[in-house]
Amino acid sequence: MSNLNISRRKLITFSSAAIAGLSVNQLLAKAYAQNVQKTISFSLPMVNKVVTPDATNPVRLNFNENTLGMSPSAKQAAIDAVPKANRYAKAEMPLLNKALAQHHHVSEKQILLTAGSSEGIRSTISAFIKPNTQLVIPELTYGDGEHFAKIFNLKITKVPCLSDWKIDITGLKKAVEDYQGFSIVYLVNPNNPTSTVFGINEIESWISSKPKNTIFIFDEAYAEFVNDPNFESADKFITQGYKNIVLLKTFSKIHAMAGLRVGYVVSTDENIENIAQYVAGEKLNYCGVCAALASINDTQYLTYSKKVVDVSREIMEKVLSELGLHYLKSETNFMFHKVPIKLNDYRELMKHKFILVGRDFPPATNWCRISLGTPGEMLYVANVMRELRDKAII
Repeated sequence: MSNLNISRRKLITFSSAAIAGLSVNQLLAKAYAQNVQKTISFSLPMVNKVVTPDATNPVRLNFNENTLGMSPSAKQAAIDAVPKANRYAKAEMPLLNKALAQHHHVSEKQILLTAGSSEGIRSTISAFIKPNTQLVIPELTYGDGEHFAKIFNLKITKVPCLSDWKIDITGLKKAVEDYQGFSIVYLVNPNNPTSTVFGINEIESWISSKPKNTIFIFDEAYAEFVNDPNFESADKFITQGYKNIVLLKTFSKIHAMAGLRVGYVVSTDENIENIAQYVAGEKLNYCGVCAALASINDTQYLTYSKKVVDVSREIMEKVLSELGLHYLKSETNFMFHKVPIKLNDYRELMKHKFILVGRDFPPATNWCRISLGTPGEMLYVANVMRELRDKAII
């Protein structure tokens, strides 16, 4: 996956132009061509297209989906796979497994395909359950870890966050040290719903100390959107031979394949063999596997997809700052911001304008999670928010 970036100055220029009503699509195309330095081999989606939402076609910003959609090559691969979807993907899954192993610089035995990251979470927790096991999580994070822990009747230890919902790594460590049994530490980085990251240096000494009776699960569903130079993937520990790390990845976000349910696990051979006992294995979505094979190689489109999100984020940051609404620095395709009224009332106001935003995330009762759509969609959202402020509603 490409690590190419557009400079901050250029991003600001793009956003200013977008807010002024210029062609976001043309600007993105220009930046895309300049940075990738290749001929654009596909037709760019019209991300600046004026949106006219209604009750049957709202702006859907509530599930962190990639509004841009799959790359053309991935779409075509999925379409081509439909006539063969009566078969299992026995030939295609090993090819995807091999491609992912090369991407992470590990052996093929260190990759396990799953039906999205949710199956990865469930199967990994299942694999490491021992008598007297606890799941250790920040008080505000993605809910699937806690959801499955409750099903398995595990003790759940939530560690309060620091200011602005920053994850308290020291507090997590203490929760493990104070416990006599086995600990599963579940960390979402970037975190959901806060959209923030923690530097790997903040946790490296704890992991490298190899604490007894502890396994670390890193969920990096949104890692491909990160701009923070201090962010590093936990796969560095796996390539260094650490046995206490399990990394979860998905094709749902940057690859825009949420509905096709393709994810995977990266860890040691031994851990993968253990986790593999708890997954459906060969029952992955056939069309999804074929689309993933095409998408992982389409680095040009993935780069473009990220730039679209970068521009949309700038638009949202501008209007939130303009309205004086506090927000957390976003490293994903969504943002977390404070609302001056009750969240349910705010959500209903936005719904009345055909904009769907995130659900409640206790204990952050006066914060809203809003996904980043296309720049055209975010310009519509920004205008609606300004109208609500002009009417003294927010």
